[in-house]
Amino acid sequence: MNPTDTLWVLISSALVLMMLAPGLAMFYGGMVRKKNILSVMMQCIFLMGLLSIVWALWGYSLAFAPDIAGGFIGGTDYFLMKGVLPAWNDSLQQVDVPMVGGIPRMVHFLFQMTFFVITPALICGAYAERMKFSSLVFFSVLWGTFVYCPLAHWVWSDTGWLFTGKYAALDFAGGTVVHISSGISALLCAVILGKRFGFGSDPMPPHNLTYTFLGTALLWVGWFGFNAGSALNVSVLTANAFLATHLSASAGVLSWAGMEWIVRGKPSALGACSGAIAGLVCVTPACGSVTPISGIFIGLLGGAACFYACTTIKSKFGYDDTLDAFGVHGIGGMLGAILTGVFADPLVTGVPETAGLLVGGSRQFINQCIGVVAAVLVALVGTLIILKFLDAVMGLRVSPEDELRGLDVTQHGEEGYIFW
Repeated sequence: MNPTDTLWVLISSALVLMMLAPGLAMFYGGMVRKKNILSVMMQCIFLMGLLSIVWALWGYSLAFAPDIAGGFIGGTDYFLMKGVLPAWNDSLQQVDVPMVGGIPRMVHFLFQMTFFVITPALICGAYAERMKFSSLVFFSVLWGTFVYCPLAHWVWSDTGWLFTGKYAALDFAGGTVVHISSGISALLCAVILGKRFGFGSDPMPPHNLTYTFLGTALLWVGWFGFNAGSALNVSVLTANAFLATHLSASAGVLSWAGMEWIVRGKPSALGACSGAIAGLVCVTPACGSVTPISGIFIGLLGGAACFYACTTIKSKFGYDDTLDAFGVHGIGGMLGAILTGVFADPLVTGVPETAGLLVGGSRQFINQCIGVVAAVLVALVGTLIILKFLDAVMGLRVSPEDELRGLDVTQHGEEGYIFW
């Protein structure tokens, strides 16, 4: 065991958990109407608990155990954390500690668990203010099992077809597994559930942008664990991922706010916060394969593209993606994965075959596009089946009366704000 690497991955795990609660809870919570603030926060904290248990019982095994079903998904080797925790050897004379590189497998389990719990929570931004809490619970478990776990196995397991062989795509920290999958699924959720009552006619401004600002700051800091922690060690690659992540987020702030300044005449705090997240999303698949300078260009392009998606495209097609989960995570994730194939540099990866378009290679760019298409298809098909099944069995949406009263009271029996 390498104690330094182990400590860094443990710290990174804590940082990623902070991204969900309080980070995402405050970021999303500030943008909904005040009658739904607690419903968003409840979704985040409940999914943190629920999906952690799912990961321990079967999720980690389906993602990282040896292949079954032709390599589509992992097997049962790690069910109930078997083979993850230390155990006596066959002679019962010493304890064997399963390892992943220089860290105990249980630390790898913990780090990957934080990715698993936050990804379904990202989708909440699309159906916020109108989905039944009971349906959300079943949707998140089924989606994590049948969409996230196969994708994680393809990209990050030792035998995944998007990780090895001629189709090997680069996804250092989850652009494909986390952001494309959640963003595409979010769009489908928004379309199938339909628009909120009053969408397009009644004003629905964010009720507390100070929450959103604080949530952004927590997400920005936590993202260093998300991206730099994905190196699973302390090395030059870790530092590269850390710096590329920060510079991309910084460029995203300037890009989105600058676009607002040009188009609307004023830069907004919400735009700056959204730009930071867009830059972070875009650089996530690339931070372990591009230089920090390339990270700046990725952030600039990501901020501009996500701004366009969340304004022009959303307005043109009229879908109600409440908190722009698709516009930021879906568009940002796809763009980031593709730009990885443009900017990937063997100087960072140490592998000549990973050269991007700007360094004279084309194979990696093609692989990145294949990875994007694969993730989109799995997310679309899996999410559609799950939503249609749940809609038939238990219904997806709260009643019109409950939606008008607010989900805080109707789903949880409490209010976020009480004025005396």
